[in-house]
This record gives sequence, C-alpha cells and structure tokens, in this order.
Amino acid sequence: MERDHDLVLFGATGYTGALTAGYLSAHLPARTRWALAGRDRDRLAALRERLAAQAPGTPPPDLLVADANDAGSVRAMAASARAVVSTVGPYSVHGAPLVAACAAEGTDYLDLCGEPEFVDRMYVEHHAAAVESGARIVHACGFDSVPHDLGALFTVQRLPEGVPLHVEGFVRAKGTPSGGTLHSLLGAFADPGRTLAAARERRLQEEPPAGRRVRVDRRGVPRTRLARGWTLPMPSLDPQVVVRSAAASERYGPDFSYGHYAAFLRPASAAAAVAGVGGLLAAARVPPLRERLLALRAPGEGPTPEQLAAGWFTVHFAGRGGGHRVYTRVSGPEPGYAGTSVMLAESALCLLYDDLPATCGQVTPATAMGDALIGRLRAAGFGFEVLDAAGG
Repeated sequence: MERDHDLVLFGATGYTGALTAGYLSAHLPARTRWALAGRDRDRLAALRERLAAQAPGTPPPDLLVADANDAGSVRAMAASARAVVSTVGPYSVHGAPLVAACAAEGTDYLDLCGEPEFVDRMYVEHHAAAVESGARIVHACGFDSVPHDLGALFTVQRLPEGVPLHVEGFVRAKGTPSGGTLHSLLGAFADPGRTLAAARERRLQEEPPAGRRVRVDRRGVPRTRLARGWTLPMPSLDPQVVVRSAAASERYGPDFSYGHYAAFLRPASAAAAVAGVGGLLAAARVPPLRERLLALRAPGEGPTPEQLAAGWFTVHFAGRGGGHRVYTRVSGPEPGYAGTSVMLAESALCLLYDDLPATCGQVTPATAMGDALIGRLRAAGFGFEVLDAAGG
C-alpha cells in the first residue's frame, strides 16, 4: 500500500529522539520520504533546521504533529507511514495507542522499550491484529536488547546444529542514565505485580515451540574468567527477548537455555549494584520517595557530549553444545544513548530496505532482522567477534 512516508520518527525532539534523528539524517538513502513527529511543531521545526545545518543536502523531513495520548492523531500518523520509530516513553504510560494503531494499519513499529510488562501486554492485546495486517512489531531495538539478542544468535551460529545448547551473556558498561530511563525504571519497580500478571497472561496465549524447549537459566554464577570479574544475574528484559528468538528458530537447537549476568571487576562493585537496585525497588513503592527521585532528572534530559564520548559497553558470550565451546564478544559505544540511537536507526533502515525473512506480529530483533542487522551494526562500528572456539 502506498504511504506518504517511508519512515516516521515519533518523539523526535526528546533526548534519544534527537540523537536518532541526527543519525538518520546523515545515513538515510536519498530516496527516503521521512518525517519528524511530536507534540510541538515549533520544536520539530527547530530540530529540522539543526539537522539541515549538520547534514546539508540530505532529504529534509516533513513535520507531523501527534500526541501519544490522542488516539486519532496517532492512528493518522501510523496510516501515513511504512514504519514508525517511537522514542516516547515510559512506554507503559504513553506507548499503547501507537502500537495499537500500527497493528491495525499494517505499519511496522520499532521502539527502544526495556519494560517487560509493556512488551507482554502489547503481545496479548495486539499480536493477533498485527499478524492479520502484516505489521512487524519490534520492541527493544536499543541496548535493550539488540546486543544481547544478536550476540546470542551470533554465538549459536558457531555451535553445532540439532543439539542442546547453552549460552551465557556477561554485560559490562559505562554510561549515564537519562531522565526517560529513570522514569521508566521507577515505573516498572513501583508495581511488580502488574509485570507478573502481564507475563502470566502472555504465557496463557503464546504457544511454546512444538517439540522443543527454551528457557532462561536463572542460576547465579559468582565468578567468570570470561568477563574477568564477579557476576550477578541481571533482571532485565534481555533474557526474555533471547529465549523468544530461540523459540522462533530451530537453529537454537531442541533444548536451549540462556543466562544473563552483569559483570563487575571487584566484589565491592557488585555489592554496590545490589544495594543500589534494592534501594530503587524500595523507594519506587513509596510515593513521596518515588516523586523525589523522579524530580532528579526530567524526561528529555540526558548525558553531556563528554559523558557520551566516554561511555562504552561489552557483552561477552560463552556458548556450549555438542562437545563444542565458543566465546564471542559484542562491543560498542556508550550504550544508553549514543549506541542505542544508532541501533534503533539501523533497525529501522534494516526493516525498510534489507532482504529479510517474512515475519509479522510481535517479533524480536533477531527474528525480524538477524544477520542483516549484525552486518549493519558492524558497518557502523560495533564489534561482533569470535574470541575462541574449541570442539571435538
């Protein structure tokens, strides 16, 4: 179906949205018809002027006024595009109308959501409609969860086929959270029961892979030489995304398990992380404390250019199966924003222009884009490396 735009970036004037817009402006093919979308036309126009100054001669975007809480404007935006990228969070507060609109209109949808409750709820409410319309709904196209999802796939591809496989991922990173991340995190911590309820409802609706087993390995791993330090299980969306990719592909073997861990060089750092997460969990459930934390940084505020330049991430993977072992590494720039904006933009370009497997409904980055997105990220400067491999 002919649309007015190939791509719409929703939330373009926010912190991550503006970074993503800058990358898209410099890397979009000249033929791309694209638009910046948000609530404030004046701010959108100012962003368009900045983009024109940074990348003269690139195709100028149109401007679309849309409000995440106005279902009519969101539906019109979705109907105008082949694909919509959303950076408007927290998604549990602002995201559902756009997912519903894209599923109904057959429009591809991408976001950088790391909120498990939202992802599960969107599956329950809109997966079937997206399958019917042909829309691809791809959450977690930033640091949550592209490096982990693609890194696990990259590791599995170097292990034997048709045998049980186990993969572990060990994350180290340096970055500074934005206001949007803080608000999303506290929102998720405030009501864990809602997250558990959404997960249960999804399990009742989602059929497991026939004749195969996939699961998250939640055992603790106190130390690992691979990541050179101490580790803790990482309670993020990432392992859920990895095992959903495994459920969608027989390449992960008849019995696949994945463990996901944060890695620390010193025990004191691991202890501090536990204390920090525990403090946030406790404060998020006390309204006055939650409001004080939310006031520390507003949505749209983020790291300075110097902080972005100093950031980095690595994810080491250990995979085994069929008598073989392989060790791999995915690496990149500051993860939360510098890296995430590139991953999100390249995911959108991949869906628009690359030769991909036929998929629809809510799918993971690895299922929708796989090797094509790995190739794009390598070209953009991310590392996907085999460190060592051994087998009988």
